[in-house]
Amino acid sequence: MKLLFAHDHTFYKYKDNFYSTGGLSKAVLERYTKIFEEVIVVSRHKRIYEFDDKLTLASTERVRFVEIPNFKSIKSQFRIIKAKKIISKEIKECDSLIARLPSSIGSLATSLAEKSGKSYMIEMVACPWDAYWNHSLKGKVVAPYVYLTTKKRVKAASSVMYVTREFLQKRYPNSRMTIGCSDVALPQLDARILERRLEKINRITKNDSIILGTTAAVNVRYKGQQYVIEAISLLNKEGYNFEYHIVGRGDNSFLKSVADKAGVTDKVKFLGSLSHDKVFEYLDNIDIYIQPSRQEGLPRALVEAMSRGCPSIGSNTGGIPELLNKEFIFSNGSVEEICRNLEAMNLKAMHEEAIRSFEKAKEYDYSKLDIERNNFYKAFSLGINNGGKNES
Repeated sequence: MKLLFAHDHTFYKYKDNFYSTGGLSKAVLERYTKIFEEVIVVSRHKRIYEFDDKLTLASTERVRFVEIPNFKSIKSQFRIIKAKKIISKEIKECDSLIARLPSSIGSLATSLAEKSGKSYMIEMVACPWDAYWNHSLKGKVVAPYVYLTTKKRVKAASSVMYVTREFLQKRYPNSRMTIGCSDVALPQLDARILERRLEKINRITKNDSIILGTTAAVNVRYKGQQYVIEAISLLNKEGYNFEYHIVGRGDNSFLKSVADKAGVTDKVKFLGSLSHDKVFEYLDNIDIYIQPSRQEGLPRALVEAMSRGCPSIGSNTGGIPELLNKEFIFSNGSVEEICRNLEAMNLKAMHEEAIRSFEKAKEYDYSKLDIERNNFYKAFSLGINNGGKNES
């Protein structure tokens, strides 16, 4: 069977291979080749002439990459005609479609699949309402349309895989075949990780700075790092000693301006993007992880931090409350509540939350999720063979 996979992800082509920033690596794409004989990926491409060692190999056997022009810009609307033509051709030649939403390419592909009578599955990884509503004034205008369109697409899908266990299911329901299964890929959870974390906490003295960390793009304001910067400015004026180490791609000029205005430029460090292995080293060196997002599905970065025993706090956005102790959840955008959470995270609380984080992360063990995911893909493929009768 031949599968079409659709998403806005940008793949970087270097020489004869395609690379990813990590979200759709070779290992992720091989989840589909375990079930389907051939996988065609429709997405965005960018050719590079100098290799970036932060990229991850995406090319693998039985996966073909097809470029879709960027048709989101108002000035480039004519490109949608070309995009429709390319996607329609691939849908016609494939047996089924998996679209990862929210994404413009995924949404267009599901619309074209419906018209052609092809069965499709949706991987729901975030909330488009939250993404657009918290993006800008223009985003607030677009949000209702994107929300209703996405809700319609999800409802019509033959199968839906959600990264959350509750949040996205309630907001974008499907009454057919569904599963809640995070797309996080954790290394083996060794008990020594927790031991080292507890030893690190025990070594903290009152003169030490407490290092906070967030892994997220730095060029989109709905990731919320600005609220953390404002919070540590207020707390440090009261005698605390917080640093904030931020990992993530993008233009950080806005966040730098926030740090400068708040008087904490020496306390905020931008580490840029890191390879997956380096991210875990970074997590082992921070003291508290914070996920201040105003838009999320179930953040992989938070699960990864918890797998390193990081005491963690986060906003009440998306699936974040599914992961954290309710005592360490704040209203998104609330600097005051972030301050209260950080004040409450004393050494005793850090010790307790480190243990809780590590134990909670075990629920996202890769081998367990991989079995659940494979079984769901198999059920979807069997439904295609049975004429789409895979409803439960």
